[in-house]
Amino acid sequence: MATNNIQNLILAATLIFLLAPLSVILYILVYNRRKIKHIEEKAQMKLAFDAEIVKTQLEVQEQTMQNIGADLHDNIGQLLSLSSLTLSSIELDDPEKARQKIEASIDLTGRSIKEMRLLGKLLQGDQLLGVGLSEAICHEITWIEKSGKYQVNYVHEGEMPANTNLDKDLILFRILQEIINNIIKHSFATRINIKLAWKAQNVELHIDDNGVGFNADSLPAAQMGMGLQNMNKRAGIVGGQVFIKSQQNEGTQISVIIPYP
Repeated sequence: MATNNIQNLILAATLIFLLAPLSVILYILVYNRRKIKHIEEKAQMKLAFDAEIVKTQLEVQEQTMQNIGADLHDNIGQLLSLSSLTLSSIELDDPEKARQKIEASIDLTGRSIKEMRLLGKLLQGDQLLGVGLSEAICHEITWIEKSGKYQVNYVHEGEMPANTNLDKDLILFRILQEIINNIIKHSFATRINIKLAWKAQNVELHIDDNGVGFNADSLPAAQMGMGLQNMNKRAGIVGGQVFIKSQQNEGTQISVIIPYP
């Protein structure tokens, strides 16, 4: 009986001795697989983030070119046409009228030059963001106000951090453009309020309008539109959130909060 117990103990000890290294090896294999999977997931997230940044840059550039095209057609083109028309109608046998038309042409030409300089700044969109997000927003507001359809109020609170994050600035600026585009296309608003606030750990963008609004609580996800979906997606990739409050005939309020820098 004692011999059997000793044999059982020896067998158990042998099994433990054999299984212990196998357990360690198995643990190492599982750990390495998880580590590799984690590295692969981080790499995929980095690729997705980089791709979204590039896409956002292209969309900002596309919006810039649309603004330039509209301004060339609706504003600068008209100023130059009026200059040409005024100059061609000058009658040299009436010096006083000729002087008045020449002065009017000089004024129109000066306004055209001023508008061209603004277009030049718009073409430097990346540098504008480099100067600061608030400056870029001010420049965007200039183009909104040119239509004469909107009263835009802009408030800037807090101090921009010394260490900025250009990727987050770009994403927040593009979200602003998407919100403005939605207001122009769908809201029938006449007033837009914009506030950029730098907080201790966050940057916040608040935009509201006095448009027709919509029922945000009952709006199905499929009907939210690409614009609203893109806002949530882009804010999410930098750890931020988008909050939308809207009711029929009561306007819309949108807040974007992003950790910063």
